[in-house]
Amino acid sequence: MAHLKTVLVLCMGNACRSQMAEAILNHDLVGRVRALSAGARPEPNVSDGAILALKDAGISTEVLHTKSIDAVMGEPIDLVVTLCDNAREGYPVFPRPIPRMHVPFDDPRGESLEGLIRMREEIRERLIPVVCIALGGVSFTPSRMRTERLL
Repeated sequence: MAHLKTVLVLCMGNACRSQMAEAILNHDLVGRVRALSAGARPEPNVSDGAILALKDAGISTEVLHTKSIDAVMGEPIDLVVTLCDNAREGYPVFPRPIPRMHVPFDDPRGESLEGLIRMREEIRERLIPVVCIALGGVSFTPSRMRTERLL
């Protein structure tokens, strides 16, 4: 079995954007990428709206829970992706150099379910391709993603 590349997705609260990104990466790139998420100041719970938006697309949410950056520091991380400016500016120091990238998304606080579904799709469309390119050789099929969305 090939080594899965591990992607750490960071945001301040680890309640919405980063949770959605973790679930989407694990769902759409299953068998190729292992995604984790964390926050500098994690909220107590994953956003109910994020859970509903993910379930609406048939994406599993059972393993999602908020966690601090300290909780994932020992993981074999291949790429760090920050999703908000605060996470980028407060980027943690890792024990070894790790490639990183910043792919910003608007703060979803106060968004309706429809707004969170739009964010889910924006994460899929913008994040997956750049993560695959950054990991050098992880393949993805955009048409497959679109097909899954329609089911």
